[in-house]
Amino acid sequence: MDNSGNSQDVVVPPVEGVAGGGTAYGWNDGGTLGLNVKGPVDPTEIPTRDLVHVWCMPNTANVGPQDMARHLEPINLLAARNERESVQIAIRPKVSWAGSTAAGTVQIQCNDLCSTSGDRLIVGKSLLLRRVVPILGVPDALVPVELPVSQINLFPGETTALWISIDVPSSQPPGQYEGEIVITAIKADAESPVQSLSKVEKHQLYRDLKGCLDVIEPIDGKPLEEVVERVKSATTSLRRILVSPSFSEFISDNGPVDIMDEDAISNLSLRVKLNLTVWEFVLPETPSLPAVFGISDTVIEDRFGVQQGTAEWYEALDQHFKWLLQYRISPYFCKWADGMRVLTYTSPWPADHPKSDEYFSDPRLAAYAVPYKQVISGNVAAKDYLQKQVEILRTKTHWRKAYFYLWDEPLNLEQYDSVRNMASEIHAYAPDARILTTYYCGPNDAPLASTPFEAFVKVPSFLRPHNQIYCTSEWVLGNREDLVKDIIAELQPENGEEWWTYVCMGPSDPHPNWHLGMRGTQHRAVMWRVWKEGGTGFLYWGANCYEKATVASAEIKFRHGLPPGDGVLYYPGEVFSTSHQPVASLRLERILNGLQDIEYLRLYASRYGRDESVALLERTGVYFGPERYTFEHMPIDAMRGQIFNACRS
Repeated sequence: MDNSGNSQDVVVPPVEGVAGGGTAYGWNDGGTLGLNVKGPVDPTEIPTRDLVHVWCMPNTANVGPQDMARHLEPINLLAARNERESVQIAIRPKVSWAGSTAAGTVQIQCNDLCSTSGDRLIVGKSLLLRRVVPILGVPDALVPVELPVSQINLFPGETTALWISIDVPSSQPPGQYEGEIVITAIKADAESPVQSLSKVEKHQLYRDLKGCLDVIEPIDGKPLEEVVERVKSATTSLRRILVSPSFSEFISDNGPVDIMDEDAISNLSLRVKLNLTVWEFVLPETPSLPAVFGISDTVIEDRFGVQQGTAEWYEALDQHFKWLLQYRISPYFCKWADGMRVLTYTSPWPADHPKSDEYFSDPRLAAYAVPYKQVISGNVAAKDYLQKQVEILRTKTHWRKAYFYLWDEPLNLEQYDSVRNMASEIHAYAPDARILTTYYCGPNDAPLASTPFEAFVKVPSFLRPHNQIYCTSEWVLGNREDLVKDIIAELQPENGEEWWTYVCMGPSDPHPNWHLGMRGTQHRAVMWRVWKEGGTGFLYWGANCYEKATVASAEIKFRHGLPPGDGVLYYPGEVFSTSHQPVASLRLERILNGLQDIEYLRLYASRYGRDESVALLERTGVYFGPERYTFEHMPIDAMRGQIFNACRS
């Protein structure tokens, strides 16, 4: 699969026949050999490959609207069992065949992947299709489309990307699986088999329109800012309704859309071959590296209008928790207080509630946060509450997963002392409790050493024995990877001390991080860095920390003062459709890829040693350091392929 840089000498041509061009004969993008257009283009008479460019791109590519066409090659993927592997298909119109502002519509049909022994990976269950939607002009949101057949509008001079994910179940028989993605240019002039809306469609349309009214009507006495936000939200919803399939006949000048018959698909369609090798390795259900990610409960309460402690509140938190587990992430909810003190908890229910035991016992959860005080205010004294929760949890086998995260990045002696005092209280009830502290410096008003870095390195000796998980910012290291040994030398792993790392607004480009607009390999390299440096866990401060909104479908705005994308790894589904399911970002998928890479490297290390696994990262050209890692996808496939060849039975 070609993943070289885009050609820079191809100029997107002016559009004719669309938006005032006047000829209605279509336009040409990059040369359509053999297609002599002398009248309106009829996609039922012309092969789709003459109307659109189609090519495949790896999951580390950022495919933007101006990306130019490449050669189409079959897709060849490798996946372990219990792994998700992804690839992208890019589509760009060569000519226009629609009478509206769109260049035309293509129908995408996905088929099951089948092995020679008859085993299948089912469309809609194991194989998912999502459309890549730009955020601030950068490809990021992955919006689900209907399966097994969906329709996509293409626009003149723009490339559209589709993200294909294949989830391989743990029990899936190994073997070679084959399938295809069928792409067919269609027109909207065939007589629709259903001329009126069904009862279900009418009901959905009724709910959507009523939802708009529900947003607009209660505006009396509301602040102007909230009124404007509600109007914008209703406008977005109405626009989404108008472009839905129910009104497709009015979007195009050519009438309602219909699915083409099988003969037309066979004769004119473009077929993208998809080959998948499933091997016998099964990724462990419990991630080897605890990756704990924060979810702001306040953001959920504001945007979805749920009040803390209500049934709707528990339901909303439960949905976010369960959805994130699929990404090998161990979520925790967080609420921020003054001075960067945080209340963190994985389960909103008390420790003796069956739901807490369900959460903490889930094998997909590698670590869970225990709250220092009650999440929902009650009559129990704080000290009694803490003691009771700890005493209950210590009797459980999952207690080994527990940690307390009390303060984010303490800066001065007062804040560090607060951590020590809270930790002492916890350890009075549970001497084996793990306290986690994130930091990038020592107390600035009581220097621990003569230089900032030396003071940073001395934090463990200052916090000991109150802290067990020392979680340091990757920003502190800069490009000095050799400084890792100084950090590790200060720790006492024989006494249960661990070294975790985190990224946030720093480090910045070119270092690995998850900001919007960074290279795909830069996103994935965060976990390569963790593996090479030897961290045993990872923390990310927030996955849904966008600006406050009081309407679920309100426009997403990143927080002021932070790099775009920092603290936001997924979006509310209501922003893009009537779905209430969260919408993942490309960056979240690449985090999953990186966590899966760690499982591959851990397997390799179990056979050949950790040093050899690090050597493999470098030998294949995947990762040397925070400023030296691959920009291309091919070394990643080479590394995974070598692990496959070296470790398969």
